[in-house]
Amino acid sequence: MTMSQKLWVPLIIAGLSILGAFVLVATAPSVEYKEPARAIPTVRTIAAKMETIRYRVRSQGTVQPRTEADLVSEISGRIVWISPSLVAGGFIKQGDPLLRLEKRDFELAVKRQRASLKRATSELEFATSEFKRRQGLSDAGVASPSQLSDARRGSGVAEANVSDAQVGLEQALRDLDRTEIIAPFDGRVREKHVDAGQYIAQGNAIARAYATDYVEIRLPIPDEELAFLDLPDPRRAGVDVSGEGPVVRLSSIFAGSRHEWTGRVVRTEAEIDSRSRMVNVVARVEDPYAVSDIESRPPLAVGLFVEAEIIGPEAKDVIVVPRYALREDSNILVVDEEGHLRTRQVSVLRIDRDDVLVKGPLADGERICVSPLQVVIEGMKVHTVQDQDPVGQESHAS
Repeated sequence: MTMSQKLWVPLIIAGLSILGAFVLVATAPSVEYKEPARAIPTVRTIAAKMETIRYRVRSQGTVQPRTEADLVSEISGRIVWISPSLVAGGFIKQGDPLLRLEKRDFELAVKRQRASLKRATSELEFATSEFKRRQGLSDAGVASPSQLSDARRGSGVAEANVSDAQVGLEQALRDLDRTEIIAPFDGRVREKHVDAGQYIAQGNAIARAYATDYVEIRLPIPDEELAFLDLPDPRRAGVDVSGEGPVVRLSSIFAGSRHEWTGRVVRTEAEIDSRSRMVNVVARVEDPYAVSDIESRPPLAVGLFVEAEIIGPEAKDVIVVPRYALREDSNILVVDEEGHLRTRQVSVLRIDRDDVLVKGPLADGERICVSPLQVVIEGMKVHTVQDQDPVGQESHAS
C-alpha cells in the first residue's frame, strides 16, 4: 500500500463515523417533558357517631366471705355425735345441730342445783317466819333488839342463798344446752378439727366456717378513675346501701369456660393506699351458691379470682374514636366534603384501653381520619376509604 493510501483510509473511516453519528442524532425521536403528577394519599376514615354511653371501670379481685369464724366449744366434754354436714366443704344451716357432747354430767349438775335451790328456798321460808315472830315479840317488849337483829340477818342471808342457787341453776341449764353446738349462720365449713369420741376442752375450736348469704370482692380502683363512678357516700358506712351502688359485672374462667355474675358496689374502704394510690371498693353478690338459671354456671365460690367491670353513669353526645386517631393529646384529623384534611381540637373525656371518648365541634356523620399519617399538611387533598371495623364501641354502649 502506498503512502497516500495509508493517509486516506483513516480519514475516510473517521468521516464515515462522523456521518453515522450525525444521522443517528438527526433521526432520534424527540423527548417530551411533562410535569410529574402529584401523589394523593389514601386514608381510612370512620363516621363520627354521637351516642349516649355508660362509663365502665375495670378491676379485678378475689371472692371473699362476708364473715368467717371459728366455731368454739364453750364447755369441756367428750364428743358423742357429729353432723354429716360438719366436714370440709359441707353446707350448714343456721340453727342446725353440728355436734353433741356427752351430757350426763351436766344433767347431774342441773339436779344438784335444783336441790340447792329447794334447800335455800326452804331456809328462806323458815328465816322469814322467824324474823316475823321475833318482830312481834319485839313489839310486845319480850324480845331484845339483838335477837331481832339476828333474825333480820338470818332472813337476808337466806334470801341471798336463794338468789345464788337460782343463778347456779341457770348456769347449769346453760351448760346443758351447750352440750349441743348449733350452726350460728347459713354457711359452709372450711376446716374441721375434731372427730367423734374425742375429748375437747372449753375454748377449743371444732371447725372453721364462713357465711354464704352473700360474698364480697375487694376491687382496687385508681383514684383518677373514681370520677367515672357513682359510688356510695363513704360517710354512710355501715348503712345498708346494697340496692344503691353501681352494678358490677364479674367474670371468671372456671373449668375451661368463662362465666358471669352480677353484683353491686356497697361501700368504699377507709383510706387510699399511699403506695399504689388505689381505693378499694367492695362489691357484693347475693346468694352466690344458689342454683342458677344458667345450668352450666358454677357457684361464685370463695377464693375464685374474678375480673370486674363497674358500670358508671351515662355520658351524652360522646364520640368514640380509636386511640391511634388522637394526635398531640387533643387533636384529630377530619376530612371535609371536598376531601381535604382538617385538624380539629376536641375535648378528651377519657382514654379507655384502645379507645378515646371525646366531645367537640364534630357533626354527626363527619369523617374522621384514622390512618397513621407521618406528614400532615393542613388542607392537603386525600382519597378516603371507609373503615369497616372502626371502633370497639359495643363495650361502651348502654
